[in-house]
Amino acid sequence: MTASDLLSKQVSVFLENKSGRLAEVCQALGRSEINIRALCIADTSDFGILRLIVDRPDEAVEVLQSAGFSVGSTGVLALRIPDRPGGLGEVLDRLQEVDVNVEYMYAFFITIAGDAVVLFKIDDAALDATLNVLDGAGIQVIPSDEVYRL
Repeated sequence: MTASDLLSKQVSVFLENKSGRLAEVCQALGRSEINIRALCIADTSDFGILRLIVDRPDEAVEVLQSAGFSVGSTGVLALRIPDRPGGLGEVLDRLQEVDVNVEYMYAFFITIAGDAVVLFKIDDAALDATLNVLDGAGIQVIPSDEVYRL
């Protein structure tokens, strides 16, 4: 399996911070029967960035662009994190050991066999080092094709 097989496509949508814009995104995806699996939104007083994991990311980009939204996609890692106190800290310690910067992260809506699923955006230049340290620590990266089916 290649590194690119382990990166899940995250759909990023630039939204004006006004009533109804988030609903419009969700409605457009719903009409196309695209299922949202995880999301986070970061906002300021004027705009926000909605980050989504969906079951069909390439189609989601097309649907949202057709609906007039400014949309892009980027790769994120979906990691199985022990769902217990300190579990996330242990993973972050491993990444810190090799100077991997986590740009942002957010959690999935589900767990797998007692593990939380957390999405990490890291610097693309650090991908190989990140994958090596995660593998060495026994931290499972969920392949993108499995992420889209969660």
